[in-house]
Amino acid sequence: MNTTSIARRSLLAALIIGAGLLATLPQLALAYEQNSTSELNLDQQGLALQGIDPVAYFTVGVPTAGKPEFTAKHRGASYRFASAANRDAFKADPNKFAPQYGGFCAMGVALDKKLDGDINAWKIVDNKLYLNVNKDVQKKWSEDIAGNLVKANSSWPEIKNRAPKDL
Repeated sequence: MNTTSIARRSLLAALIIGAGLLATLPQLALAYEQNSTSELNLDQQGLALQGIDPVAYFTVGVPTAGKPEFTAKHRGASYRFASAANRDAFKADPNKFAPQYGGFCAMGVALDKKLDGDINAWKIVDNKLYLNVNKDVQKKWSEDIAGNLVKANSSWPEIKNRAPKDL
């Protein structure tokens, strides 16, 4: 068997596993608004990360609640921060701290889906914040982060402005 055949079989196996994984996700795991074509995963008030401070993932290494008095906007999303210093760090370089794929699940994006990102299922890879729909999916995503990021980076431009229900 040549390497091309092996690669195709491996890709097919990964797609079958991924499809099975998506089939087992609860309906509530889907993105907040099924009809939204926004590339950002926001609540009805336009709040990102359910009010969790994105800078805290990098500085203290745990999801930390932001405070309404420390808020900044970026690309149409409102972000909250635990301190003025974190807000100011975000304002200085928002692309460094904002979650990838608009806060949608990184594994979902790799599988051409827009699934909700769980603030507790996160990982920083190459200085970028990624969320997954839950910790079980994050575990699967972590088995091949590099490969999943290649797939997600390829998929994201095609799906980012589509409604989750249409994917």
